[in-house]
Amino acid sequence: MGKVFSHMTMSLDGFIADPRDGTGELFDWYDAGEVAVPSADPRWSFHVDENSAGLLRGILANTGALVCGRRLFDHTNGWGGSHPVGAPVVVVTHRTPPDAADWKTTTFAGGVAEGIATARDIAGGKDVTIASANIASQALDLGLVDEVCVSLVPVLLGEGIPYFATLTGAPHRFDDPEIIPGKRATHLRYVVRK
Repeated sequence: MGKVFSHMTMSLDGFIADPRDGTGELFDWYDAGEVAVPSADPRWSFHVDENSAGLLRGILANTGALVCGRRLFDHTNGWGGSHPVGAPVVVVTHRTPPDAADWKTTTFAGGVAEGIATARDIAGGKDVTIASANIASQALDLGLVDEVCVSLVPVLLGEGIPYFATLTGAPHRFDDPEIIPGKRATHLRYVVRK
């Protein structure tokens, strides 16, 4: 069975976006190198260093489903029906959109536990990636996360949307990180202690 992990790009002071959902230079590492890594959607391709390319290739190859919240889904317009990771998307929401049937690769779930369970079924033994900070926090509190990945970018935002906030089950503990140095980002992978 695949693992459930969250992966976010984060500033040194813990934010994944500015207060207006802008990512600005947080995502510069996706275009900071010479190695091309095509995504599953031809609209997006990454140009990163070799170490970051290995990380991205692993995520793209091993993800069988992606879980996000309604806010991110709306902000990205559902990635036009095709997320760059190339896997079906499970949206955790209490407000299923009226056009839900039109989203052929998207499933809507009413809660985090249901969303993760649905994603595990869809993934068919591959990994499940959590792509929303709020969903990642709730899933961690529920004991549903196996690994936390952080692509740490050398910038301080000062304020914004934190990667983990309002944790009710803290403290959460992790094993020592696997550290992958990259250009414009240091990638950290932490196995969650259960």
